Amino acid sequence: MAWRKFRIFLEMIKFEHTIFALPFAYLGAFIAAGGHPTPSQLGWITLAMLGARTAAMSLNRLIDRHLDALNPRTANRALPRGLISVAEVWLYTLLSFGLLFFAATRLNWLCVELMPIAVLVLVLYSYTKRWTWACHLFLGLADALAPVGAWVAIRAAIDLPSVILGLGMGSWVAGFDIIYACQDYDFDCRYGVHSIPVRFGKERALVIARYLHAFSIIMLVGLGFLTHLSWLYFLGVLLAAAILVHEHRLVAPEDLSRLNLAFLNMNGYLSVLMFVFTLLALTLK
Repeated sequence: MAWRKFRIFLEMIKFEHTIFALPFAYLGAFIAAGGHPTPSQLGWITLAMLGARTAAMSLNRLIDRHLDALNPRTANRALPRGLISVAEVWLYTLLSFGLLFFAATRLNWLCVELMPIAVLVLVLYSYTKRWTWACHLFLGLADALAPVGAWVAIRAAIDLPSVILGLGMGSWVAGFDIIYACQDYDFDCRYGVHSIPVRFGKERALVIARYLHAFSIIMLVGLGFLTHLSWLYFLGVLLAAAILVHEHRLVAPEDLSRLNLAFLNMNGYLSVLMFVFTLLALTLK
C-alpha cells in the first residue's frame, strides 16, 4: 500500500521531468569544477536537486488542486481524484525541503544562506498565475536556480558564468512553458488564470517563446566563450538550437496535437545533449 501511494506521488509530480533541470545542474557543476567535481559533490548536488524539485512540484499540486479539479486536462491528477491525501503530499513536501537543507549543509555554508531565497522563489511560483501573465518567466527563474545553485555548491560563489548559464536555462524553460500553456488557453480565459497566451493570444505567445529560445542560445554561446570551452561545446549548442527550431515547427496556434512531443521529448533531448557535449568539451580540454 505504501509503495503504491509512493508511485502515485511520483507520477503526480512528474518525476521523469527531472531530466529537464538535472543535466543543467550537472553542467554548472562540471564547468565550475573545471570538469572534475568530486563524487561527494555530485551526490549532494543530486540530492539537493531532487529535494528542491520534489518540494516545488508537490507545492504546485497542492496550491493548484482546486483549479486542477476544474480543468478537464488535469482533473485526472491524483489530488483531485483523491488517490493521495493533502496531508500525505504535505508530508512529502516537508521531507523534500528537509532533504534540500541537509544536502546544502553538506556542500558549503553559502548554499545554506541562499536556501531561503530559493525556497521563496519555489513557493511563490505557483501563485504567480493568479496575478501576472509573466508567470512563465518566474518559472524560468525558479529553474535557473539549478545550475546557479550547483555552481555555488562547487565554488561557494556566484560568478558571471553561472549567471549566464542560469539566464540560458531560465529563458529556455520559460519558452517551452509558454508553448505548454497554449493548450489551456480556453480554460485559463474562462477562469481568470493569467498567462502569456491569455494576455497576447496564442499566435503572439508562440512568437515570444521563439524569442526566449533565441535568447537562450545566445546565452549558451556566450557561456562557451566566457569559459573558453572547445568546439565540441559549440557543436552541442548548435544541435540544441536545431532541436528548438524543430520543436517550434511541431506546434501552431491552430494545431497543438503534437505539443506533448515538443514539450517532453524535444526538451529532454536538449538537456541531456547539452550536458554530454559540455562534458566532452571539458574532458578534451
